Amino acid sequence: MARTGNNKNIQAKLVLLGDMGTGKTSLVLRFVKGQFFDYQESTIGAAFFSQILSLNEATVKFDIWDTAGQERYHSLAPMYYRGAAAAVVVYDISSMDSFIRAKKWVEELHRQGNPSLVMVLVANKADLEEKRKVDTKEGELYAQENGLFFIETSAKTSQNVNELFYEIAKQLVKACPSRPTGINLQNRMQESGRRFFCCSS
Repeated sequence: MARTGNNKNIQAKLVLLGDMGTGKTSLVLRFVKGQFFDYQESTIGAAFFSQILSLNEATVKFDIWDTAGQERYHSLAPMYYRGAAAAVVVYDISSMDSFIRAKKWVEELHRQGNPSLVMVLVANKADLEEKRKVDTKEGELYAQENGLFFIETSAKTSQNVNELFYEIAKQLVKACPSRPTGINLQNRMQESGRRFFCCSS
C-alpha cells in the first residue's frame, strides 16, 4: 500500500492474556468483526486474528494472538508473548480471582517480556456493574504502580473496545523509530529489531 509523506506502516504482534472466561475472545471479535456472542466457547491453545488501524501518522497492522485462559495451556503462553510488541492482560470486574490471576500475568511479563513491551490492563465486563467485585480504583492503582495503561471495557456493549486498540496503536507509533538515515542506519535497524516490531515509510 502506497503511503505519502511521513506516514509509517507498523506491523505489531499483540497478545491477549488472562483467566478463562474474562472475555478475551469476545474483545477481539468485537474489535475485528464487530460481533458479540452471549456464549463463547473456550479457546483451545490460541486463536489468531489480524486487523488494521489507520491513524493520522501511521497505519498499524495488528497480528493478534488470543491465548487460552485454562491453566493447562499456561506453559504455551511464552510462545505467544515472546516477540510481542503489545500485551493486553484481561480480567473480569465481577471476579476477584481473575484480577489476582491478571497480576500474575503482569509479573510474568515483567520477568520474561520485552522491556519495551506496551502493556495494558483491561477490566472487562463493565456491563456487570451490579456484580462488580474489583473496584475501578483498585485496577487503576495497580496499573499505575506497574507502568500499565488501564481501561475498563465491555465486549457486550462495545464500551471502550475500539479505544483500547487505538490507544495501543498510538503508543506503538510513539515507540517506533522514524526512518533511519545516514550513518545511524545499522544501529537504528538493530534497535527496531530489539523492539520486536518493524516500521517502514
